[in-house]
Amino acid sequence: QVQLVESGGGLVQPGGSLRLSCAASGVIFGINDMAWYRQAPGKQRELVASLRSGGTTNYADFVKGRFTISRDSAENTVYLQMDSLKPEDTAVYYCKADVVNDNFDHIRYWGQGTQVTVSS
Repeated sequence: QVQLVESGGGLVQPGGSLRLSCAASGVIFGINDMAWYRQAPGKQRELVASLRSGGTTNYADFVKGRFTISRDSAENTVYLQMDSLKPEDTAVYYCKADVVNDNFDHIRYWGQGTQVTVSS
């Protein structure tokens, strides 16, 4: 079994920064894509940023130029650096990882979510 544990959320003022982390643990042969999603109250979950194993990144238009996704492959950890935060960035942020286990099965896992609140 694989677990994704997120950390780094919290309360920040508009214009501030936060760095989210998501560490994958368990029996892992490899990890392909990793990504961050978010879900605000009353809204659907939406993609924020993704990072392929080859290094290609993809960002939602609403975070381009403000957020940066990165990865420490040795530690099976993905990060989301969030700068110039706005109140509309308030949401629960979820990590997603497409994992290859020791049976070479490809399984998608989700973290439990971490709350980010941007407010003065």
